[in-house]
Amino acid sequence: MHADTYRHRGQRRALVEELRRKGIRSERVLSAVQAVPRHAFFEAAFQQHAYQDKAFPIGEGQTISQPYTVAYQTELLAPEPQHRVLEIGTGSGYQCCVLLELTPHVYSIEYQPVLFERTRRRLAHMHRAAHLFCGDGSLGLPQHAPFDRILVTAGSPTLPRPLLRQLRVGGCLVIPVGDAQVQRMVRVTRVSEEEFTREQFEEFRFVPLLGQAGWNS
Repeated sequence: MHADTYRHRGQRRALVEELRRKGIRSERVLSAVQAVPRHAFFEAAFQQHAYQDKAFPIGEGQTISQPYTVAYQTELLAPEPQHRVLEIGTGSGYQCCVLLELTPHVYSIEYQPVLFERTRRRLAHMHRAAHLFCGDGSLGLPQHAPFDRILVTAGSPTLPRPLLRQLRVGGCLVIPVGDAQVQRMVRVTRVSEEEFTREQFEEFRFVPLLGQAGWNS
């Protein structure tokens, strides 16, 4: 496991200030970013990239998300300590660890088996206790539903109906929706058993959400 040095902590403080300048307002989210050692998700040869506000390849066609994107999605999600959160797309585990700073009740599912196993070992070494699963995230985790919050970290062509059904009334789903080139961040709130409200926010570019209710449908 990578040591978390005084220099790393200083780099995180600078990153947090950069995110604040870019418009992130939630102090809880900024504190969560400050608490997670992002360099622990990088191979030693690439550690100089860890605290730059950019995405970075992690293999299997996936990336570790840009810190601004992680903070932006997390701020829209607004998880509270009592909330049960489902993350679709564990990836490197970085976003998962940010969520764990805000609530201990995090469930995360990864589509790629190689990436899942690598991240499972990493989070165990970091003593981060999320509930990790390997499978089709576009279908969610119905056996563990309902969830107060659902966060999708890959671009979807539509709103996946299985995820909407797994939201608790009063809960919300944050997901990038669009084509393969660009997606718009969407927040859907379940107002009642049959009624949902939809808000649209900034445009982003994510890797595709794979699965039956995603790009493989």
